[in-house]
Amino acid sequence: MGYTLNFAAVWRNFDFLLSGLALSLGLAVISILIGAAIGLVVAFALTSKSRFAVVPARVYVTVIRNLPILVLVLFVFFALPQMGFRLDKIKSFVLVLSLYSGAYLAEVFRAGLLSIPRGLTEAGLAIGLTGMQIRSSIIAPLMLRNVLPSLSSTIISLFKDTSLAAAIAVPELTFAARKINVESFRVIETWMVTSALYVATCFLIAAVMRFVERRLALPR
Repeated sequence: MGYTLNFAAVWRNFDFLLSGLALSLGLAVISILIGAAIGLVVAFALTSKSRFAVVPARVYVTVIRNLPILVLVLFVFFALPQMGFRLDKIKSFVLVLSLYSGAYLAEVFRAGLLSIPRGLTEAGLAIGLTGMQIRSSIIAPLMLRNVLPSLSSTIISLFKDTSLAAAIAVPELTFAARKINVESFRVIETWMVTSALYVATCFLIAAVMRFVERRLALPR
């Protein structure tokens, strides 16, 4: 085909790619932390006996999980301002990814809660603990240990979803790659390097999660 690889333009702008990667990681971390808090509350609501808690939680999870995240991003950034709610592009994306991650993490946490024996709750009540103390001191830590393998794959998936922030010009990794590509016309080289950065970061996240899983594993 006569195409010769030339990475010079990519290396000249490599710091721009790295700054985009740093922003991608920042977006993922903030959104996942907020989403984890949302997901934990929703998971407890889903496993409660109150219909007033279960129904709104189920509606939230069902709606969010069945909407493409790109549609949510475009709705929040372009449609909400028409209704008087204006956020900048980074806050808009963090809001969307937090809500999106909350819905997925709610299902992960719900599965973890259902795996915990009921006897632990009864034992906590027997020694005088309140419902909140039981959830925070007994149920939540055990649940987190149980869901770490599933949590790892969810976090990696959500990190990759940060690439959709490029749709509203958030200068994360994919946006940086597109800019370099447009300016240099080195399509193959730009996306090869960008893909390598995504793969390496996902491997790093997986390694960190495996380390955490080993540290928190219960002794056999």
